[in-house]
Amino acid sequence: MVHVALVEPEIAPNTGNIARLCAATGTRLHLIGRLGFRLDERSLRRAGLDYWEHVDWVRHADWDAFAAAINGRRLWLFTARRGTPYCRVRFRDEDCLVFGSESRGLPDSLLDRYNPYNLHIPMPAGKVRSLNLATAVGIGLYEALRQIHSW
Repeated sequence: MVHVALVEPEIAPNTGNIARLCAATGTRLHLIGRLGFRLDERSLRRAGLDYWEHVDWVRHADWDAFAAAINGRRLWLFTARRGTPYCRVRFRDEDCLVFGSESRGLPDSLLDRYNPYNLHIPMPAGKVRSLNLATAVGIGLYEALRQIHSW
């Protein structure tokens, strides 16, 4: 099973869309730290449609609680600012793809700590600074699943 972790996501519809994606792919979703919405908020459920009850998800109070729970799995930190292109690494079963909040991304302290595991999604046109969070998760997750399952 692949894992997706969202660090302090801010926008309920993005998290709902990611939850739906996780339900569709059998991926565990980790929600870490302060959220920019309540988990029972109507927009979160609406974005996840009627799939929210099928999501395998875990709530973590902070990064340390998440790191303890993930227990030695490889963490791949996605960032728009640096790292290896996501399609140049070999994902394995039980890897965790980590994404930051919509407005701030991941903190530099985490990116520095996991520097060899920083990934980015190339945007060759250079006209935008980052992709929508749900889009980025979809791109990274499906590449990991393609590699693991040889689709």
